[in-house]
Amino acid sequence: MTDHGYPVKLANPVEIQQYNGIKHTNDMSDAEFLSELLRLGILPTGYICPKETRHLRDLLRKRLLINRQRVTHILSFQGTLQRNLPSFMKAQDIKKLEEGDLDGMFDDPHLSLSARKSIGIIQFLSKQLKEVEAVINRSVSKIDIHSDLLTVTGVGKTLAAAITLETAEISRFHTVGNYVSYCRLVNSSRISNGKKKGENNRKNGNKYLSWAYTEVAQFSRQWCPQAKRFYQRKLAKTNKMVAQRALAHKMARACYYVMKDHVPYDPVRAFGH
Repeated sequence: MTDHGYPVKLANPVEIQQYNGIKHTNDMSDAEFLSELLRLGILPTGYICPKETRHLRDLLRKRLLINRQRVTHILSFQGTLQRNLPSFMKAQDIKKLEEGDLDGMFDDPHLSLSARKSIGIIQFLSKQLKEVEAVINRSVSKIDIHSDLLTVTGVGKTLAAAITLETAEISRFHTVGNYVSYCRLVNSSRISNGKKKGENNRKNGNKYLSWAYTEVAQFSRQWCPQAKRFYQRKLAKTNKMVAQRALAHKMARACYYVMKDHVPYDPVRAFGH
């Protein structure tokens, strides 16, 4: 519709409060209600990705999805090994396996077939991931990404492009708290008198940014000493999942200021000495 000159608005249904006095609703009354909110200037709206970069953003989302599916099968294979053999194999080593490498590894034919299928799927997803990333790498140079993101430990061109396109205009987020909340990296709880009474909408936000910063956290704790120490301190007090999410939260806060202030990443400032 924008091609024909119509100013399109994307209403945000999560923030719209319906008038409780309405006795019946239909398409006409809903449209009238939304138009009245727009006339008053109080219609909550969402961000519409420009058409020029929308397809690349969707391809980056597909990459994240493929990568997540591959991780799922890697974890499944690791679980099969730990339950049936007294051994553990790193994810990087599992990615290099072929189905023929499993000959004689399992005595039970059912376990052997299950493991072979996992490795076959991992190989297939790895191939698909390489094809998608090859196209993304050729297309990234055509868009304006936040170049300062490339100074962040663990962020390459692909992740920088994903964060840039999913974040869009950083000025949309008035505070760093708004941004990390949009990235689904904050707790969503309902507390009364110091006691937890339930949870609010913890899925409100951008799941693709959540996945992206989880990847950033994974790489940063491998290559950044400050991030690794932060992760280990958290891990000493809680489990791996919570420690990983805490590090992802930290990295999202750091990236917010990198994009907002156009400054290079400083791990000492983010984590301390």
